[in-house]
Amino acid sequence: MFSNVGWGEMLILVIAGLVILGPERLPGAIRWTAGALRQVRDYVGGATRQLREELGPEFDELREPLSELNQLRGMTPRAAITKHLLDGDDSIFTGDIDAPAEKPVSRATPTPKTPPPADTPFDPDAT
Repeated sequence: MFSNVGWGEMLILVIAGLVILGPERLPGAIRWTAGALRQVRDYVGGATRQLREELGPEFDELREPLSELNQLRGMTPRAAITKHLLDGDDSIFTGDIDAPAEKPVSRATPTPKTPPPADTPFDPDAT
């Protein structure tokens, strides 16, 4: 829950708590906060268990989009390009290209425009 809070931030929170609440009330406030967090965690766990029991396998279907969002959240630009544009082939980034080099095209001869294959979607406004 507090994975993004480091020791420096915790120290600042404790010092702010000492200044705002004072040394007498700070331990009670920490105990109250810890108890409230524990109670919220128990409520969320109970609600999750109840949903899992009532929905059964449909519960996993509800969690599927969330797991996809978590995967996208941790994706770097390089991973996104590799996955979506290069179909997982990262040889362009690693330099392990085994394909033979193509013959260079002369600028004097225009390249004839050929229509894309029938199975490939073509959008003339996008080009």
